Amino acid sequence: MKRQMEPVWLYFLMSGCGIFTLATLRQYPGEGYIYVTFAVLLNALLFLGLKRGSIFFDTFLGVFFWIGFWLKFSVRMVFMEGKFHESVGYFDYSPDAYDKALLVTSCAISGLLIARLIRGHFLFQSMETLKLSSLGGVRELYDEHRNTVWFGFCILVLGVTLTNAYLGIYQRGTVPRTLLPYGLGGVYTWLLLFGAASISAVLLHFELQLREKIPYLLFLLMLSETFLSNVSMLSRGMILNASALLIGCYIAARAYHISWRLRTVVMTLVTLLLLFAASIFLVNQMRIECYGQNSGNSQCLQPLQVSTEKVGNVGSKLIILIMDRWVGMEGVMAVSSYPQLGWDLWEEGWREKYSDRGTSLYDRKISKSSYSRQDMSNRHFISLPGVVGFLFYPGSYGLVFLGMLALGILGATIEAAVYKWGGGNVILCSLMALVVAYRFVHFGYVPGRSYLLFGTLALNILLIYLVGRVFAKKRGTGELASLGE
Repeated sequence: MKRQMEPVWLYFLMSGCGIFTLATLRQYPGEGYIYVTFAVLLNALLFLGLKRGSIFFDTFLGVFFWIGFWLKFSVRMVFMEGKFHESVGYFDYSPDAYDKALLVTSCAISGLLIARLIRGHFLFQSMETLKLSSLGGVRELYDEHRNTVWFGFCILVLGVTLTNAYLGIYQRGTVPRTLLPYGLGGVYTWLLLFGAASISAVLLHFELQLREKIPYLLFLLMLSETFLSNVSMLSRGMILNASALLIGCYIAARAYHISWRLRTVVMTLVTLLLLFAASIFLVNQMRIECYGQNSGNSQCLQPLQVSTEKVGNVGSKLIILIMDRWVGMEGVMAVSSYPQLGWDLWEEGWREKYSDRGTSLYDRKISKSSYSRQDMSNRHFISLPGVVGFLFYPGSYGLVFLGMLALGILGATIEAAVYKWGGGNVILCSLMALVVAYRFVHFGYVPGRSYLLFGTLALNILLIYLVGRVFAKKRGTGELASLGE
């Protein structure tokens, strides 16, 4: 799965990062070489994730860490005197405190870079060489009932998102208002988070294989699913799944040597931006309605009052969402300055239990965020230390390095498995790589429940594989050819 990228874009970006690094260095209060090491490692992670030959996991993890650590820290240092929007606990803003936080981060990024080196030289460089499962039977069935399949997909999405918005089965930051029997609540959560997006990834993959193009209408349906799902669960992260699917479509088209119509590209990108802005506005207003109620969020679907002032706030909310709300540097700053680091804290972190109400161990003891001082009897707000911060709970640099090394190899292996058992579907690979990278970055609350996410990912791929095998046998289809053939 080779990724082509215009080198001018990448080198232009890296040149800009180099200039901004020098500007930040002048403001950095600690040892200059520590910040330079920090900046070089994070920009190298981004560069390797964007250059040709990288896998989707490299790309998303590189972008997430670059925004959450280097970009956030450098912007805050240059323009805001190193002060952060989120709580940083015992961090005292001294030169030594800054140096320690950056050393912990640099140790973690070194582990990721070594993991990428190991994967490229000893495990696999490209997933095109992997033997693929057969989805030919499902593809033929889709071709025969294309309109019916998309109509059914739309009905599924509307049914799930509307009932979830009304019943409050799974919504961010709220206590569930409806508990469904027989595990149906878990099905809702899966569909809203990435299940419905996985279905659209498979359908878009079939479109490229059968018709060598994707009409704008299908892009619109895919974007509408991400919009409705995120608004339904009070999430402002619509841009994530939508971007992963579009990036996957772009890479798949390049692999199949398919050219896009400029009109389709422009209309799709404009639609994405408009829906993303609309989702932020709607979710912000719905959160005010839901979180402001003391009676179980019973009025989440009250009519929204739209004003010029509210619409004008979207821009400022978007800036905070892009940078300050991204888990990263604050978590490491808070953890590295916590006076009671040790293996007891590490064990306590792993023992943390999930609750629909209240906040996290990290909020209460380490970051001392405002959530720990609010009434959480009917809410569920948490801050996160991130995977780097959590790995430093014992105060061990070695654990941070080895932990990130292992996670880097694990993430790449998961993507390879998705490619192999998902019929070479690079759109699905992109989506699943995003889910895994996002989980690694947003780590630290109830880590023992991570098996639920990774188990769901495994079941997601297993379901696709089994359906493909069943229909392949019924229709006598063979293995799919690898990309590029």
